Amino acid sequence: MATERDRAPGTPPRFAAVGAGRMGRGIALAFAYAGHRVALLDLRRRDEQAWSRLAAEVAAEIEGALRGLVELGVLDPARLADLAGRIELVRAPGAADALAAADMVFECVPETLDAKREAFEFINRHCAGRAILTSTTSSLPVDEMAKLVDRPERFMNMHWLNPAYVIPVVELSCHAGTDPQVLARTRDILESIGKQPVVCGPSAGYIVPRLQALIMNEAARMVEEGAATPEDIDRATRYGLGLRFAALGVVEFIDFGGCDILHHASRAMADSLDPQRYAAPAIIGDMMAQGRLGLKTGSGFYAYEGRDLAAYRRDVLERTVGMVRHAGLFRPPSDETLS
Repeated sequence: MATERDRAPGTPPRFAAVGAGRMGRGIALAFAYAGHRVALLDLRRRDEQAWSRLAAEVAAEIEGALRGLVELGVLDPARLADLAGRIELVRAPGAADALAAADMVFECVPETLDAKREAFEFINRHCAGRAILTSTTSSLPVDEMAKLVDRPERFMNMHWLNPAYVIPVVELSCHAGTDPQVLARTRDILESIGKQPVVCGPSAGYIVPRLQALIMNEAARMVEEGAATPEDIDRATRYGLGLRFAALGVVEFIDFGGCDILHHASRAMADSLDPQRYAAPAIIGDMMAQGRLGLKTGSGFYAYEGRDLAAYRRDVLERTVGMVRHAGLFRPPSDETLS
């Protein structure tokens, strides 16, 4: 591993994505959009023809993504070349120097343990001691990945949602040895580029994939059973479920309606559909027994004592109306009285 290098106060951090595939390109775009220069590293030894193909592919995808933002009116076309120019595609011979200069590294190689082990062997040899190391794996647990790193206290898994340069949430999965200061620094960096970092422990599935897998499987099951058409499921998702959970978080939603509603609904669906799939977790039964039903009792997953509940309800209504307006579905009252 390269030795620790001093950074002058106020010097912008440097970033390197190891792996020039779709995820590496998306992360590089996210940082370039926020004003940073990013090294996008290809560790494979390629002949000139293969390298030219890769370079052309990377350039086309980055330009295409930025042109998409231009077409949506959120990016000035005059900025396109500047933003694309902040991403440097680095061949294998120059990867060691790029890693030595990096303050944060994103491992983005294919989703196999062998590929990641090989990548981290190279990263360990060439990164500076100050560098924060992350893996973008969506399936390999952080505890196992930490074993591949020489300084596991500076390591965590980092799950980006596609497209990485658009979706705000980035999920951070930490192991027991992750240094809290490293986590705090990582969160600060992500927030500085406009992201919304969320933290979860070393359990499988992060937060979003664990929730969305259940929803997607249930949607497919409803199609399989003939309970609803794909079109109606998608309409219900976009304009019902999606709008509500964009205005309120899932756990906030439980409190807002009351965990007793979830308790009774779970029992009914467990009886009529599947006793295991719809069984409520023990925490819901415990909250019922303790009378912690959410907003209506002043305590649930969140505490509401001392809060201005009328103001909170107005805020929730404002969030919800805002999402309905965004979907183009909010209508003013009719001027007519219909019989």
